[in-house]
Amino acid sequence: MTEIRAWIPLADGTRLAARLWLPTERPAGAVLEALPYRMDDLTSSYTSEYARLAEEGGLAVCRLDLRGTGSSEGIALDEYHQEEQQDLHEVIAWLAAQEWCNGNVGMYGTSYSGFNSLQMACERPAALKAICAIYASDDRYRDDVHYYGGALKAIDSIDYVLYMASLVVLPPVPELAGPDWRDRWAERFEGSEPWLLRWLEEQQDGPYWRHGSVRSAIRPDGIWEGYDRIACPTMLVGGWADGYRNNTFRTFERLECPRRLLLGPWAHASTATSLPGPHLDLVPELIRWFGHWLNDEANGVESDPPIQVFVRRPTRPEPDLAEHRGDWRHEPGWPLERSRVLELTSPRGGTADMEIVGDIGIPAWISCAGQLPWGQPLDQREDDARSLCLEWELPAETEILGHPRLMLTLRSPVPVAYLAARLCSVFPDGTSALVTRGLLNLTQREPTESPTPLPVGEPISVTLELEVTSWVFEEGHRLRLALAGSEWPNAWPPPHPGTLSLDLDSVRLELPVVDGPAAIVEPPVFTPPPEVETPAPGADEKTEVPTVWRTERDVLAREARCIISHGADYEGNLGAHVEERYAGEVGVSTVDPGNAWATASARYRIRWPEADIVTEARLELRSDADSYHVVVDVVAEEINGAFGRRERHFERTIPRRLG
Repeated sequence: MTEIRAWIPLADGTRLAARLWLPTERPAGAVLEALPYRMDDLTSSYTSEYARLAEEGGLAVCRLDLRGTGSSEGIALDEYHQEEQQDLHEVIAWLAAQEWCNGNVGMYGTSYSGFNSLQMACERPAALKAICAIYASDDRYRDDVHYYGGALKAIDSIDYVLYMASLVVLPPVPELAGPDWRDRWAERFEGSEPWLLRWLEEQQDGPYWRHGSVRSAIRPDGIWEGYDRIACPTMLVGGWADGYRNNTFRTFERLECPRRLLLGPWAHASTATSLPGPHLDLVPELIRWFGHWLNDEANGVESDPPIQVFVRRPTRPEPDLAEHRGDWRHEPGWPLERSRVLELTSPRGGTADMEIVGDIGIPAWISCAGQLPWGQPLDQREDDARSLCLEWELPAETEILGHPRLMLTLRSPVPVAYLAARLCSVFPDGTSALVTRGLLNLTQREPTESPTPLPVGEPISVTLELEVTSWVFEEGHRLRLALAGSEWPNAWPPPHPGTLSLDLDSVRLELPVVDGPAAIVEPPVFTPPPEVETPAPGADEKTEVPTVWRTERDVLAREARCIISHGADYEGNLGAHVEERYAGEVGVSTVDPGNAWATASARYRIRWPEADIVTEARLELRSDADSYHVVVDVVAEEINGAFGRRERHFERTIPRRLG
């Protein structure tokens, strides 16, 4: 294997920084991962995977810093910007034309690079022959870190949503950029605006969110279009604890190309280390997939069962759960032939009231678990006691796999209100484990780009599709449906207090039940994760900063708060020593849900032999019933250096648009 650096020239004169891992036998198919997360420092640890793909898989691998990030030239204007997609067209063509490439290019990656893999598959560059999208979404509005069921995400605002404001103004690596690196840093700093400001403006679905979404348009009958744009073989990897789980079955079903779905228990983290496990080594799976489609290897991947899914069984909730109970299974396709809909109606009639309060949802935490403090749901009993709950006894070993749907009729005293639903598996001792959940801003109860206020006091019919899930209800476990008017801190709370009135006789819960044995009895077998080597004494290693995940209630102030902090110190490439620090708080009034806030900071310090630099972004976001008030301060500083210290201040008041 040979490792080299390259500058990839673009038609507009911009150069993108790349690293290449080339196999011994050439020409070979090339695999591209394109990320904004800085390959030489913040994500320098990813390189072992690229080396394995080249050495073990015989693939040429390219890791790319996207425009305006890392050492690439230009300015990063937004995530998945039109410029980014045009750049990737040119990068794919450049890779295909190299003498060490056989003309076939693949794309893959986790999260951001999974997104742009799907996006480029829709674009159909001539040389793009296969992709693998890991933890990625087909819908940037409904299934991403910005909005959820038509409501603004809350706890995500103090994670990715903020830290990208600090990350994209980091300078290029001085050794790579050359003597004018400070000039490029100044252009980047002065030319960037925090992306979150645009995201707050775009509160409703529309062209902004459809750009970069596989789901490009919705028909009058409610069917989403756009999946037929993907023609190249597509592998999807998802996790039951990950926030992009909905991209799995619904995308697999609509694709008409060769396809594979691997769906495990994982959070938004490596399949080899995620909390929870069980774990597997994904690299051999990538090698088989790309080896066949890019290098024409006869490895049988095209005839494998297309779906491999981990079926979950009841497991007592823990915020840092190490392993979820369950079993792996093959499936021949989707929807399953042996699947049926089990309709449950309310066990009691009449009407019931649900008070709209802002602080229900804390035990469910965040819908996209990842590295701590972004952990897993807790015991739901605390919130169950404050919610409207309905329960059913199910036959032992009832399995659900897919999207549950809830239909009901309610009345609202306010023109903007939310409905949150949680399905829980209740253990014989009362422990309540979250199975799945869903939220709907009721002004968006029709799937259009034009939400409408609720008719106050009048009955409205609601259909809520819950997140895709897998669960086997074992002997002695009950199914609980918990309904509430908010799901905080996962989603920003609704603007008004009040009391929703629910018609219990209207409640219909549809469960996607699986009957009978799988067609393929033998479970899939995966390569276990590689053993982690213990660093030699004195060797550089990653040092974690103590993680804080704390919730508190201020009784007299009538407020609830969630507080986090975390970080790490580690060595990067080219002499870089990196320090990451993140801290934040989200809060809400317990009497007025419209009164909510988020404050946070994200700070990076990188010390190279040539310079010692810091960037930091600070957020203050507050809401009332009518508006979001946002302040973002961004700082860049070269400690004892010629760049000095520079600051930018952004302040906006943005009306709440039916949200």
